[in-house]
Amino acid sequence: QLQLVESGGGSVQPGGSLRLSCAASGSTVANYGIGWFRQAPGKEREAVTCINIRDGSPAYADSVKGRFTISRDSANNMVYLQMSALNADEKAVYYCAADGRFYFGTCLRRPYDNWGQGTQVTVSS
Repeated sequence: QLQLVESGGGSVQPGGSLRLSCAASGSTVANYGIGWFRQAPGKEREAVTCINIRDGSPAYADSVKGRFTISRDSANNMVYLQMSALNADEKAVYYCAADGRFYFGTCLRRPYDNWGQGTQVTVSS
């Protein structure tokens, strides 16, 4: 069973940058589809970005394209989310997720079986 632990959350000013990390254990993250999600207070959880299991390609929600980058360090079993030009609306708990089942559709809308506990990101001046 894959375990995921996020870190790197914190407070940043509008327009600032932050890098989130997701440490995986129990299995090799390279064999999984990976996703980053966020949930703001009073809102539903939404997919931010992910890596497709079928070909390793990334996908991004329209709201973060050009500002966020997902990456995977298979040697160290880590996944990262680099965020830039953050705005106040992006204050949320950010979650890392993974699933080892093959999926033909976009990773932004697939189910994920393994979830981390989340890390808080606050964007405020």
